[in-house]
Amino acid sequence: MKSIMAKRQSSQFVRPDPAEWSAYTLLDSGDRRKLEQFGRYRLIRFEPQAAWKPALPPAEWERAHASFTIQKGRSSGQWHCKPGFPREWQIEYEDLCFQLRVQESRHIGLFPEQLPNWLWLRENIAHAESQPRLLNLFGYTGAASLFAVRAGASVTHVDASRSAEKWGQVNQELSGLKEKPLRWIVDDALKFVEREIRRGSLYDGILLDPPRFGRGPRGEVWKFEQAVPNLLAACTSLLTPSPLLVTLTAYDVPAAPQELAGWLADLTQPHHGRLESGWLTQKEKSAGRILPQAMFARWAADGV
Repeated sequence: MKSIMAKRQSSQFVRPDPAEWSAYTLLDSGDRRKLEQFGRYRLIRFEPQAAWKPALPPAEWERAHASFTIQKGRSSGQWHCKPGFPREWQIEYEDLCFQLRVQESRHIGLFPEQLPNWLWLRENIAHAESQPRLLNLFGYTGAASLFAVRAGASVTHVDASRSAEKWGQVNQELSGLKEKPLRWIVDDALKFVEREIRRGSLYDGILLDPPRFGRGPRGEVWKFEQAVPNLLAACTSLLTPSPLLVTLTAYDVPAAPQELAGWLADLTQPHHGRLESGWLTQKEKSAGRILPQAMFARWAADGV
């Protein structure tokens, strides 16, 4: 990869302020757990970044409707739910609606710390001169895709999980966006990009939220540090001559935000724009402590 600074681009290290969301609150954290309010329900989930002690008393944590615990020395865990907890419910952000589910992992279908990225995406799309065509790779259950189509974009959403795709379609219908131009694809990200290159497809923006490790729909092995540089190199052939935006986020990977920015600098090198990188964070309501959750780098065209 080339240097972090691309020609005619500026790079800065920033941390977006945690955005407000009335349906979601990080109530407290500590002892490698976090106490969260998702709509009507209070959850406890494993959080390796919370190495300090909780600020709230135990009685507040005991009010949780469900908790996910991991046994010492293991990577897997288990949910413990109080009687009457539905295991499936909905929360809203403005006019968007997301279905949440308690399943076999600590993840419940939504990453609230991504809200600053979604708002940044919405703002840039709203200022586009015409309807932008976006590719969302590793789109999960579709939050970014829904923010994008609601703002006026046409989106191709790609994820290797068929269950995530179906879950995203539920969110699309709950949000009243069923008639919006949102195409759902179950595929390996790199293989889809390579096919799109052969088809001559072009996009005004690309969103990438790859996992550290995963498998494609046909058993393809994905390792972040090996696969992301190759994927980004391939994505250069999918951008229009005047692209609108590119984003890259990463969780728990052996890299730094500046490295992500360097990769995006290579991808967007021929274009005029603004490049920034940093951490997506969450701020506790209890003691105001900041939890770093994911690294990000994002690029937007000048004048947007």
